[in-house]
Amino acid sequence: MTLRDLLFGSGATSRATDLGLLVLRFGIGIPMLLAHGIGKIPPSDGFIEGTAAMGFPLPVLFAWAAALAETVGGLFVAIGLLTRPSAFFVAFTMGVAFFVRHGEDPFGERELAFVFLVGFLAVMVAGAGRYAVDGWIRQREAA
Repeated sequence: MTLRDLLFGSGATSRATDLGLLVLRFGIGIPMLLAHGIGKIPPSDGFIEGTAAMGFPLPVLFAWAAALAETVGGLFVAIGLLTRPSAFFVAFTMGVAFFVRHGEDPFGERELAFVFLVGFLAVMVAGAGRYAVDGWIRQREAA
């Protein structure tokens, strides 16, 4: 796999698969952006304190990283721009939410972080498909 394929995908999918990826990207990207990300910019004192309580060094930096992953990553996955790296950062953040932040909670309280984690991992592996900015970039480069 080339770096170009890693960043923008290879484009070798069916139209039905591409449509499914579009639905998945919007279904996880937009809620991540609007319901979880944008409200964390700038990170509140409580969010920064929560980051410190999880043991992260430089809690302000890591709070910003999580907030930007959820906001910018959610947007980029939804529109399909740098989809795989964006999905990786959001999946990593959701992994921290599921395993660390809510690690002691019952599964019902961590379920949303798990669903987002799985969804972003799926997009990270599959890529954006052709109905995405990445697909447009791929087509432009091929011409």
